[in-house]
Amino acid sequence: MDAIRAAGTTGVLAEVQDGRSRAAARSGTADLTSRAPVPWDAYYRIGSDTKPFTATVVLQLVGEGRIALDDTVERLLPGLVTGNGNDGRRITLADLLRQTSGLNDYVAVAGGADDFTPEGYRKGRFRVTSPRERVRAALGEPPLWLPDPAAPPGKRRWGYSNTNYVLLGLVVEQVTGHPWAQEIHERVVAPLRLTRTLVPGTSAYVPQPTATAYTQFPGRAGLTDTSLATGGGADGGLISTPHDLAVFLRALLGGQLLRPDQLAAMKETVPADDWIEAEGVRYGLGIAWRPGGRGGEGVWFHGGTHLGTVSESGVTEDGRRAATAALFTLRTDDTADAQARAALRLVDRALAR
Repeated sequence: MDAIRAAGTTGVLAEVQDGRSRAAARSGTADLTSRAPVPWDAYYRIGSDTKPFTATVVLQLVGEGRIALDDTVERLLPGLVTGNGNDGRRITLADLLRQTSGLNDYVAVAGGADDFTPEGYRKGRFRVTSPRERVRAALGEPPLWLPDPAAPPGKRRWGYSNTNYVLLGLVVEQVTGHPWAQEIHERVVAPLRLTRTLVPGTSAYVPQPTATAYTQFPGRAGLTDTSLATGGGADGGLISTPHDLAVFLRALLGGQLLRPDQLAAMKETVPADDWIEAEGVRYGLGIAWRPGGRGGEGVWFHGGTHLGTVSESGVTEDGRRAATAALFTLRTDDTADAQARAALRLVDRALAR
């Protein structure tokens, strides 16, 4: 954790747990003004660590026979994915889950060059966009590719896009008739008693206790307090704690949330090169794998970022042991890679025991 702190993170909170014990540690400060320590069990925006939650709900619906992995987006959300060469008839539910759809990432194509600046942040920090608005932004550009239905799942082209999980949230709502947040709560949060995990909806606030979330914007040397922020839903909208996230990951890989066939399908991966600061990464249905961990068996993980926070996590193959870390600084300069590598090492060493 001190190595993460030395790489430019203001504050870090981490936890490692198995079925018998838990250990937590912290480094740095909760706020650069007060210099108080990071509070224990602090809330934070987990960003794309939300995606395994969404994937779990979708795969539960598959296990119940209400949808199938080879269902197309056009069948589930008629008329939504079309225009500029985008074609929902060519994209399956599995493509969305595995990030092989070829759809543009709405985060990359929406907004202008001035949005990701301190001034742009302050102007837009309370702005709320709907899932369908995010999808429309992504569809404003031609797809990066169209999936080949004849290609085996493990050979499909991969590219990370938050749009895929926005669509999955809409699929959940279409199939169940309930808001995505309700299904996440009733199927995952409540059964696991994740009392400090929540969907904030349109709120820009994170509950207390928390730490100040700082962002180092491109071309700016200083840090900006970006603690107030909206954004994200089924792709990255959850707030949680390192403890709750570790409980979820252990339950998921331990087989408590999915039937064996769906958990096995979740672990069917494709190469995800140049995604994170690690070699040999492969992406499954809402969860990824990389070399390392205990006995070389590898680490299952996802990870996420939000304005001012980085979430790093990992869990063993059997779900016995999980490690999670909340970093309260998002960096975009040359130190970002060092910060990421240090966070990955923390998880690897915790899970190698």
